[in-house]
Amino acid sequence: MSCCSMPAQPDPVLFEAICTPPRSLDARGMRLVAGFVLVASAAIGLLFLALGAWPVLGFTGLEAALVLGLLTLHRRWSLRSVEVLVLTEERLTIRRTDFQGRREELRIDPYWAQLRLEERPGRVALLVLRQRGRAVEIGKLLGDEQKRDLAGALGEALRRWRDPVFDNPQLRGEGAARHFP
Repeated sequence: MSCCSMPAQPDPVLFEAICTPPRSLDARGMRLVAGFVLVASAAIGLLFLALGAWPVLGFTGLEAALVLGLLTLHRRWSLRSVEVLVLTEERLTIRRTDFQGRREELRIDPYWAQLRLEERPGRVALLVLRQRGRAVEIGKLLGDEQKRDLAGALGEALRRWRDPVFDNPQLRGEGAARHFP
């Protein structure tokens, strides 16, 4: 006699947010910046070569390579960084991947989670989830406006989770007034 078990169905996702750092430089922008740096470096190098200061030519080339290498490294690192917030009926899960590829997963009971946006003058606001003496910063990769949007959306999702609205046809207007003999 064989028994088959069906795989467990995942909890339905009530809210999901994917937070990534701002990426203002796409592939086309990177090519434009690289072209500008190379042209400027070549112009400066040729100017100093014409003036007889030929050692500067090597330093400008090294400087251009360093700038382009750091830009490429920064761009690659920012593509890896991500934070995913998932609210299900059972838990609020925070999954983070940093620029080095390290992963971290935190699980929070949404019933006890308190979301707070803490203002910091002159700096980006701090978005913190608190639960029973434990505080977790979320949205680290976001700017101020995006953190405010996330705080509003996640706060509303947590409110709906704690105080659900049930659709009961018997409590609607016409069904409630009908009596049976």
